[in-house]
Amino acid sequence: MLHSKNKPCIIDFSKIGSPQLGYISVAEVQKNIPFEIQRVYWAYYTPDSVMRGFHAHHQLEQILIAVSGSITLECEMLNGEKYIFELTHPNEGVYMPAYCWHTMKYSHNSVQLCIANMTYDEADYIRDYSAFISFRE
Repeated sequence: MLHSKNKPCIIDFSKIGSPQLGYISVAEVQKNIPFEIQRVYWAYYTPDSVMRGFHAHHQLEQILIAVSGSITLECEMLNGEKYIFELTHPNEGVYMPAYCWHTMKYSHNSVQLCIANMTYDEADYIRDYSAFISFRE
């Protein structure tokens, strides 16, 4: 199932398995990933006293998944809409469209997986909040 490309939303990655055997979840382009995957990366060993993010992107779309631990994700869109997501299950992710200002706070044992539609491009980053809101219509 594909999702709206204009606002952050939860994506459910089906959980296959049982408590006795364990589980797998699958991400597939055009089924539950709404873009072609160009990059996958993960963040880990982030102290729970540290917040990360504080940026948006001009073109990058991404899905964030807490494959371990928990992550609090706060998002703000150009229209001022704000969203807070508590990622606590490895079979859920949050789709983040372009122009989504975001911050993340991690539990001490969290591992964040990111699936992105672009390779790394520093020019795509908006790292200054005042610059971000200057794109508002």
